[in-house]
Amino acid sequence: MEEKNNPKIYWTLLAHEEWNLYMAATSKGLCYVGSQNKPFEELSDWVEGRFPDNVLVQDDKKLQPYATELVEYLQGERKNFTIPFDFHGTPFQVAVWNALCEISYGQTQSYSDIASYIQKPAAIRAVGAAIGANPILIIVPCHRVIGKNGSLTGYRGGLDMKTQLLQLERERSLVEGRPLHA
Repeated sequence: MEEKNNPKIYWTLLAHEEWNLYMAATSKGLCYVGSQNKPFEELSDWVEGRFPDNVLVQDDKKLQPYATELVEYLQGERKNFTIPFDFHGTPFQVAVWNALCEISYGQTQSYSDIASYIQKPAAIRAVGAAIGANPILIIVPCHRVIGKNGSLTGYRGGLDMKTQLLQLERERSLVEGRPLHA
């Protein structure tokens, strides 16, 4: 009853080595992972824009399972996530975000690859906009989308963060003897 009247979004700050990321979840799953080293306002502004009736509640314990998997990823020990998501987007955005989750660790795809995957080959710009609206950075791996010519393109967390994530995956893939294929 309280959840219906005062829906809550739980948050924590994940601090691991040089990574400081705000994360948030509803009772259904992870709904937000912010940009590296950005202030709390990035999260609070996102919540205010998407869920104006929700209350932000810091709860490190509730976010611990999500933080654990993310730390394992950042340490190169995890390639896939098993935690539940709570996506809030249009059906098109959710289709794009689900397609992003199909890009394997250490691999990259172009925007047109994603558009073709969701069977909307002419919707490349809309795919780009949906990728830019991805609220769950890293775990929904929009950093694995690059330009058709192989160039790094925009990233909500900034190109430095995108470069770090791709480098992490490339290094881990090379350690295991599998080169990165674009």
